[in-house]
Amino acid sequence: STGLCAGVCFGAIVACSLALWASGTICVMSTGTTIQSLPMRWTTPARWAEGVLCDPLALLNDHAHLEKKAALNALELLNRWPEPNPPENWVQAMTAIARDEVEHLATVTRLLARRGGRLTKTHRNPYAQELRREVRTGRGPLELMDRLMISALIEARSCERFALLADCCEDRTLAKLYGGLFASEAGHYRIFIDLARELPDAVGVEERWGELLDAEAVIVRRQRVGPTMHSGVADHVAPPFMGGDDVAGDKPRRSQVAPHK
Repeated sequence: STGLCAGVCFGAIVACSLALWASGTICVMSTGTTIQSLPMRWTTPARWAEGVLCDPLALLNDHAHLEKKAALNALELLNRWPEPNPPENWVQAMTAIARDEVEHLATVTRLLARRGGRLTKTHRNPYAQELRREVRTGRGPLELMDRLMISALIEARSCERFALLADCCEDRTLAKLYGGLFASEAGHYRIFIDLARELPDAVGVEERWGELLDAEAVIVRRQRVGPTMHSGVADHVAPPFMGGDDVAGDKPRRSQVAPHK
């Protein structure tokens, strides 16, 4: 089944990602995933990456909190499998995602500390909060479908942003980190959306997926500009961040193919 295949492929992606992160190699995933192949209905302009990289410690702090929340989300979904016939490999997929996110959290917090930064105790992600308001709460299978799709959307948007950061970043350590994370986030996105499509008695899956893609495109564009992974983008070319409110102008990407671990 697709669920079983996704779980097996996910393990391979994680192993490849960790190895390539250690070696500093950036490659194209064997699945052929590129930034252009992601389902997003609005594409983040390259100037977003230039802007957020002007405050790398704030960006790393935000990133660390997102990895923590992603791990908690996978663990929360772990025991929400649908009855009586859950998609095959549900528990294995969720535990693998949670483990992967915790590994990312450890990597990012270690890098943050080495550079003189410190993980904050509190954190807000208005982007994710707005997306989760789209969930049809209390409607059984429809709520679960929405939760899986929202998780897939967040992973896919993060995937796109990591690709832009890796392409723009002149710091080799950060470029390797962001380039490597592209592959992992792509794997997470595919697992979540595949599980949503495999839900028993799922009705209107593709229609709902389209609705949420449209909603996400609106939500991400209205986010506040600042050094966070899911921040908005200024409508005009502006100076670099001074207090976290402005972004720099566009800069051509070094390649048209998204970097991968």
